[in-house]
Amino acid sequence: MTAAPDRQFKVLLTAQNAFPELERQFLQAQTEIIAGFRIFDPWTKLHTTEAKAFGDTWFDLIVATLNRDVKVTFILCDFDPVLGAELHMQTWDSIRAMAAAAEVSRNPHLLSARASLHPARVGWLPRLLLWPRVRKEVASNLSGLNNLPRDQIEHRLRSAPHFHDLVKWKGESVVPRLRPPPLVPVTHHQKLAVFDDETLYVGGLDLNDRRYDTPQHRRDADETWHDTQVLVTGPVAQEAAQHLRNFEAVTYGKPALPTRHLLRTISAKRRIALPFLSPKPVINELAQMHHAQIDQSERLIYLETQFFRDRTLAKHLAKRARANPDLTLILILPAAPEEAAFYDKTGSDVAYGEYLQTKSIEIVEDAFGDRFFVGSPAQPRDTDRTGRDAHYNAPIIYLHAKVSIFDDRLGLVSSANLNGRSMAWDTEIGVATQSADEVQSLKNQSFEHWLGPDAGPEFYDVKTACAVWAAQARRNTALTPKERSGFILPYAKAPAAELGYDLPGVPEEIV
Repeated sequence: MTAAPDRQFKVLLTAQNAFPELERQFLQAQTEIIAGFRIFDPWTKLHTTEAKAFGDTWFDLIVATLNRDVKVTFILCDFDPVLGAELHMQTWDSIRAMAAAAEVSRNPHLLSARASLHPARVGWLPRLLLWPRVRKEVASNLSGLNNLPRDQIEHRLRSAPHFHDLVKWKGESVVPRLRPPPLVPVTHHQKLAVFDDETLYVGGLDLNDRRYDTPQHRRDADETWHDTQVLVTGPVAQEAAQHLRNFEAVTYGKPALPTRHLLRTISAKRRIALPFLSPKPVINELAQMHHAQIDQSERLIYLETQFFRDRTLAKHLAKRARANPDLTLILILPAAPEEAAFYDKTGSDVAYGEYLQTKSIEIVEDAFGDRFFVGSPAQPRDTDRTGRDAHYNAPIIYLHAKVSIFDDRLGLVSSANLNGRSMAWDTEIGVATQSADEVQSLKNQSFEHWLGPDAGPEFYDVKTACAVWAAQARRNTALTPKERSGFILPYAKAPAAELGYDLPGVPEEIV
């Protein structure tokens, strides 16, 4: 994790900085690109002048890359066709678009694009218990479909191969089959690309137009998206390429290759799944790294995450806080989960997630007391909206980044949230650095982004940062949005606590 003298470690905040870098890496690759993403939409707009010389979208850039005799491999996450029906269809739309790009290129044989569905399945016992709800979900997915002409229905079913297996024709409509369908509890949540086994692009950011935002976050709340990627050169890139060639075999039970520089979460299918909702955890290096660094931290832990729902991690933080009265913690979260903020969803999965996050924050709060600050970002402009897409009378900034910094000693960027799913179930990838320069770069850019350029050294000092962040956030609540300093406000616990409720017997990792 200590950097070589000539290593590149480039921090890329928001898609405005990350997407152009990804385009440049595709343009510069000489022999091979291998990539694994949760979402990668070939119809995403291009942003650099160099890439737009070949067309307007990533479809055109893929064609141009193949035409340069570069081998390109995409491994996209496939999704459960019941609970992730729309994402399942989007994945296969992307696969077909990539195949079309290959066909119009001069080298179609150089493209490999596949949808990877994790092999773990919910066991028969929980599947039977869930069948009434699942049947309703399938029927709901069919309600709009059955309003289409038959040829369009057939086309959509062909577009979603795993969903096709869940239904049957009854007259001119499709209906759910009677048998409980297999359910896939796990996804490949990683977002990475490796270029010529030399350069790694990794972090929390997938590729589509929804995820595009700028560091100024001036878009409508539901179009904001704060994320962090890093571009890293050196041996970690070779390990990442090996991971992409090997991780699917690990999910089927094959041994994982050891790594020195790469951090992973990988689970596998169970040999006997009968009573289980969960997969078999195999590698939890990201969780282990967080726990180990918490134990070594002396003054300041800084965490940016989409979700803070891992009560095991929260208890570990609390234990360290009680052992070390000098330790402080800054936690930055979105004001609300995307489903609640922008889609008004309040179902059991959203509610359970909010319950776990409320409990996790309470565990940490009880141990740290006033040495703990939890904040959420909002834009410096007024809004008249009163839902959870607003925070202290301002549109929220949706935070999706996964950044952890321990003192000024170690920085970590990954695809993993601080929830049980990312720590134990889903396929996740991250990189850590102990290089003083790299940790400082990650810290300075992350802090300045939220605080603004005028924040003094006390906001960066591990001894004073927590207190002054909290004080500034409190001051901001008394000001109009335009008068505030930076983006940070206190996190509001009440809305999550009101929505959240426990689901006894349901694994915490499911959300």
